[in-house]
Amino acid sequence: MTPQPLTTADAGEVLTLQRAAYVTEAQAHDDFRLPPLVESLDDVRAALARPDCRAWGVRESGRLVSAVRVELGETTAALGRLVVAPDCQRRGLGTALLAHVEQHLPPRITAIELFTGEHSTSNLRLYRRLGYRETHRTSAGRYELIHFRKDLG
Repeated sequence: MTPQPLTTADAGEVLTLQRAAYVTEAQAHDDFRLPPLVESLDDVRAALARPDCRAWGVRESGRLVSAVRVELGETTAALGRLVVAPDCQRRGLGTALLAHVEQHLPPRITAIELFTGEHSTSNLRLYRRLGYRETHRTSAGRYELIHFRKDLG
C-alpha cells in the first residue's frame, strides 16, 4: 500500500472518494455544504493541475481508497482533503498518507498546516497523536474549525 502520485487523470476517482468520505463529516457538523462536497470535477482537475499542488493516493485492487492533497507555499505546506473510503477507515491509511506527505515534501517546507471541524473526533485524535498542535480556531457558522501546525525536521 505505497502511496502513488495522483494527476488530473485521477480527478474523477478523487472526487468520488472525497464525497463518500466527507458525508460523515457533514453529518457530524450538520453542514452538507462543506467545500469537499460541493467541489466540482473541474475544480478537482484544476487543483491537481496546479504546479504548487502535490497529491497522493493509495489503491487496493485498482480502487482508490485514500488520498490527500497538499498546497506548497514558500516554507509551509497546507494539507487538505485527506480522505479514506468509509469501508477502509480505521486501518491506518490516513496515518500512512500523513507520514508519506511529511517524508516527500520539498526540503524548503519546514511546517505543515491543516484544519478540521470541531466535531471530527477521530481526525482530532489522529492529528494530535501525530504531533500536530492546535494553533487557533475560526468560526464556520454553527461550529468551529480547529487549525493545526506541525514543524518538520
